[in-house]
Amino acid sequence: MIMIKFSVITITYNAEAVLERTLQSVLQQTHEDVEHLIIDGASTDGTVAMAQRYKAESDASGRGHKVIVRSEPDDGLYHAMNKGLTQASGDYIIYMNAGDCFPQADTLEQIARRCHLNELPSDSLPAVVYGRTDIVDGQGRYLHPRRLQPPKKLSWRSFRQGMLVCHQAFYARMDLAKNVQYDTQYRYSADVDWCIRVMREADRLSLPLVDTGMVVANYMEEGETTRHHRESLRERYRVMAKHYGHVTTFLMHCWFAVRRFLPRGK
Repeated sequence: MIMIKFSVITITYNAEAVLERTLQSVLQQTHEDVEHLIIDGASTDGTVAMAQRYKAESDASGRGHKVIVRSEPDDGLYHAMNKGLTQASGDYIIYMNAGDCFPQADTLEQIARRCHLNELPSDSLPAVVYGRTDIVDGQGRYLHPRRLQPPKKLSWRSFRQGMLVCHQAFYARMDLAKNVQYDTQYRYSADVDWCIRVMREADRLSLPLVDTGMVVANYMEEGETTRHHRESLRERYRVMAKHYGHVTTFLMHCWFAVRRFLPRGK
């Protein structure tokens, strides 16, 4: 049986304060074939030294994980994500930001088993495997489930209702992902656009999107999108209008405005 390979990409810039738990989360994964690419934007704090120590620890652990650390100036978050994607060599790509982590040491092992990934030939693997997300604070402590939850049956049309699957919980098949790189004209919402385009490509190829039925990511809520909320909303509207049309996007955003005031889970 061939072991499925997961490529985890972590983008960093001066992330020393929150990076350690992300690194340890990947190091502790019991799944044997894991590649971790740390794409750093020339940090000036201790981020790179921390990443190098982690690489040495991982190399010495005997787990079979491969760690790559690359630090150089870049042209922003999504340019860095494309650099990581170009270099990755696994069967599935996972983006795990500094501060985010896997909920359990056997998360990847469970996903491979639940979705039968080790039993399928490469050309029959699902286009996407996805799951749920929990929100954590700056110290990694659980706060609550993410408000938006993924549907049992996901399609590229699902994101008309918002980004129902968190970027960190969206594991894309590598060959599709490499053909659908991030559009760097967007500063805050290229991840939404990328997920939709991956799913559209899956639809074109009649490849399934598979729900893992489990929490697959702990997400630290504060990020670029949160800090630039208004600009992010405008950009996301543009992305949705491109894929779903202006009328549908306008009507859905009217619903989003109402949904904000509903109890969590509605």
